[in-house]
Amino acid sequence: MRDEDRRILSAQEVDLERDVALIADEFRRGFEAVGRVADPAVAIFGSARIGSDDPVYAQAREAGRRFAAAGFAVVTGGGPGVMEAANRGAREGGGLSVGFNIELPHEQAGNPYVDVSLTFRHFYSRKTMLVKAAEGFMLFPGGFGTLDELFEALTLIQTGKVSHFPVVLVGSDFWQGMLDWIHAKPLGRGMIAPEDEHLLFVTDDLDAGVETIVECYRRNCAAAPAASVESQAAAETIRTER
Repeated sequence: MRDEDRRILSAQEVDLERDVALIADEFRRGFEAVGRVADPAVAIFGSARIGSDDPVYAQAREAGRRFAAAGFAVVTGGGPGVMEAANRGAREGGGLSVGFNIELPHEQAGNPYVDVSLTFRHFYSRKTMLVKAAEGFMLFPGGFGTLDELFEALTLIQTGKVSHFPVVLVGSDFWQGMLDWIHAKPLGRGMIAPEDEHLLFVTDDLDAGVETIVECYRRNCAAAPAASVESQAAAETIRTER
């Protein structure tokens, strides 16, 4: 499978009809899976490499439970770690638990707590479904995959490709260094606009994080222009007290 993926992404080998058919079929199956996820839903991301004894696992599990209690489906990448924790909490809370997994050479076995499951071969189709299914993103500490999902969401919101849904970062100790860098470097050098800095909400309070996403859905704030949403939540900037 990895050799096939590399071939599709290679500039040297092209089998146009076959490659397009493979990708189109994966998107079709993805859209069908998203169609089985009733609104509203939240996508939860974080490290696949933490164990069930990690405090972050407990937080993500509780987040899944609270979203389920609020009537939300919980969508994750379907793997272990934070993804497992959120799916587990959703199931324990009586909500719909969804896992969009990815074929990887390591660490990404599916977790046993999903009700709707689909395994993707390509990141780009999987990421499309994770965004398409969700009314908001909640991110716990994680590695490159988590950061990829974070900046994909920010880019789509910033460019108006998706609605201005909430992006919540849980754990200021983990995220603050990145937020300080965004403030000092991309913003400081004029590479993003001041309002772009307010696309993120960082918190250590799980209640506040869940409520931010739930209330946005209830108020339909994602349908409002980004500037309007930002002004309604001016106090909820990405910067914690410096």
